[in-house]
Amino acid sequence: MTTSITTIVRDPLVSTSATYEQVNWRSVWNDFPLLKQRVYSKPLAYLDNAATSQKPRAVIEKIEHYYRYDNANVHRGVYALSERATQAYEASRDKVKGFLNAARREEIVFVRGTTEAINLVAQSFARPRLKPGDEILISTMEHHSNIVPWQIVCAQTGAHLKVIPITDSGEVKLDAYRQLLSNRTRLVAIAHISNALGSILPVQEMITMAHTQGIPVLLDGAQAAPHIAVDVQALDCDFYAFSSHKIYGPTGTGVLYGKYSYLDEMPPYQGGGDMISQVSFEQTLYNTLPYKFEAGTPNIAGAVGLGAALDYVDSLGLVNITRREQELLEYATEALLSVKGLRIIGTAKHKASIISFVLDSAHPHDISSILDREGVAIRAGHHCAMPLMDRFGIPATARVSLAFYNSEDDIERLMVGMKHVQALFG
Repeated sequence: MTTSITTIVRDPLVSTSATYEQVNWRSVWNDFPLLKQRVYSKPLAYLDNAATSQKPRAVIEKIEHYYRYDNANVHRGVYALSERATQAYEASRDKVKGFLNAARREEIVFVRGTTEAINLVAQSFARPRLKPGDEILISTMEHHSNIVPWQIVCAQTGAHLKVIPITDSGEVKLDAYRQLLSNRTRLVAIAHISNALGSILPVQEMITMAHTQGIPVLLDGAQAAPHIAVDVQALDCDFYAFSSHKIYGPTGTGVLYGKYSYLDEMPPYQGGGDMISQVSFEQTLYNTLPYKFEAGTPNIAGAVGLGAALDYVDSLGLVNITRREQELLEYATEALLSVKGLRIIGTAKHKASIISFVLDSAHPHDISSILDREGVAIRAGHHCAMPLMDRFGIPATARVSLAFYNSEDDIERLMVGMKHVQALFG
């Protein structure tokens, strides 16, 4: 990386005070082996990062090293391999603690991903506390993973799910949110960034409003953690969840952060090995935090890979990543708006690098298929946000989602593909 004159990032929803260093992003692109392939004889432009991100060589090599040299079960073996595996696994927990600025390492629980983290909170935290007539608040912008678990727990307890409305631009209606908060509200569960629109929710303000009434808040950080700095102590959120595979790590691994006081009183979500301290046929005593929530053999290589991914992100600097992705967002937005009949869905003032759009003349699936033949990978569909699509009266969108390893050249290839779409559909 090379450093030039520093610039201050002043977006209050992204960073309060941080410096921006000029990074050689074309050199960074070389760190990702998959991006160098060709698709249908065309250079690959991978623009589906909101679904999953590609992996840098450092992550791939770390996982390979684990399986080549350290593969053993953790916490149980009194021999060198197991001790090395345990050390690597727990070192990743410490990296996550630092990444989120959690107060204690015991507040970091390894799970399969954001989905499992939310289900854990729904069943272990919410379900024992809910009674008929209680309410859980979510927003219109939620991913299915932050809708369905709450529907399940409401059906189990007789509680009700309330939905915070949004504006036509894809922003939360804060006045409506304030009115929905009541003495019946037991939890607020909202996305930090919308996966379908890219809207950055005003979570700090929403947490403060909820806490004023003693209501805990869970943030779905699947889309936020890879793109903006997250400080759970500054946010004062009660739970935070994110997935490894969206932050340049392996699939099948994720994190639930929870305040120690809540996690400590929550019952285990699953039973099995390693989440116990003593078992008899008459009684089981559970392990300490965070292990009482990590039943069975964990995804050790996944956690090790996540640690390597966080090291890689840290080497670039999240401030630099945020700034670069905002540059790409502005470039791609301007380019796409030049397409006749194209309408962007989600035009919030504060956005991450996601652009959802519809075209008058072509279905999103057709757009994606044509772009694919040009080597351009985008997502088309409802993006696991069907209620949000209903809110805008559309069945689906085409979605371009950018990462720091993308370039203006990728966007130019996107636009070449869009010309082919226009030529075919008018």
